[in-house]
Amino acid sequence: MSGFGGFVARRVVGAIVTLLAISVIIYVVFYVAPGNVAQITCGPRCSPAQVHQVAEQLRLDDPLYLRYWHFLEGIFAGQDYSTGTSVQHCSAPCLGLSYQTDQQVTELILAKLPVTGSLALGAMALWLLIGVGTGVLSAWRRGRPTERILTGLTLAGTATPVFVIGLILMIVVCGQLELLPFPQYVPFVDDPEQWAWNLLLPWLSLALIESAKYARLTRASMLETLAEDHVRTFRAYGVGERSIIGRHALRGAVAPLIALNATDFGSMFGGAVLTESLFGLPGIGQELVDAVKVVDLPVVVGMVLVTGFFVVIANAVADVLYAVADRRVVLV
Repeated sequence: MSGFGGFVARRVVGAIVTLLAISVIIYVVFYVAPGNVAQITCGPRCSPAQVHQVAEQLRLDDPLYLRYWHFLEGIFAGQDYSTGTSVQHCSAPCLGLSYQTDQQVTELILAKLPVTGSLALGAMALWLLIGVGTGVLSAWRRGRPTERILTGLTLAGTATPVFVIGLILMIVVCGQLELLPFPQYVPFVDDPEQWAWNLLLPWLSLALIESAKYARLTRASMLETLAEDHVRTFRAYGVGERSIIGRHALRGAVAPLIALNATDFGSMFGGAVLTESLFGLPGIGQELVDAVKVVDLPVVVGMVLVTGFFVVIANAVADVLYAVADRRVVLV
């Protein structure tokens, strides 16, 4: 296949292969680890009968390839789980049952997904706005005090952990100034205004940290573009500096920003652990921390798989957008 359609098809196939490879790695790391997997999965307080039941559910007596096949079969076709007195059907995509609550891991993730999705989308919008705006201004004011101040701020933002920014914002904005309420997640469908108002502080905490990378990348890309021959030609013909920056220099910085944003946005679905824990948001990151504390292995595996899924899909979409934004990209 050739052309743009073939390029998209190859990216889709590559994403599927990558997801399968991730599932193999995750399965081996969590389910073929040394020790009694059934005992680890069930927990230290389980009776021998419960441990035996977990071992049967995980099919630990089967060969490794069969166990992995059953794992994939559950994801694509669903499977039945014995809960002792009855059989519970886990419909596809089935990531198993939580050994703490007997709840389907897929349902648990779907319940937490709106919280993490809201956090990721809002923070992404802010870090792009702040980061790209700062980078453009820094490149435009190169060699002036404005650039040096912005460069110092971006360096400070890169070096500051998110929980430090979050604590400072909560103490100052919520505690001393009382400008915002202490964050408490409100579903968007219940009250859109309160949804945004309560998430503004977590969004700012993440955006102020992440925007530093975008500011530095935007500045570097724009300075590189501004030094090219065609930009000097535009200036020689009297084209205004604002037009050069807005229509030409900024366009050259879009492609690398797409790639970086895809990685950050995909990772946000599993990497917002500190932010969700700090602000008490009941999202995927917080649920992952709780599952690790009680060694709820199916929940941990499911969360890691979902995180890998979002990272791979985000990067596949970024490849396509990269090709659309920059026609110089070779479609291979």
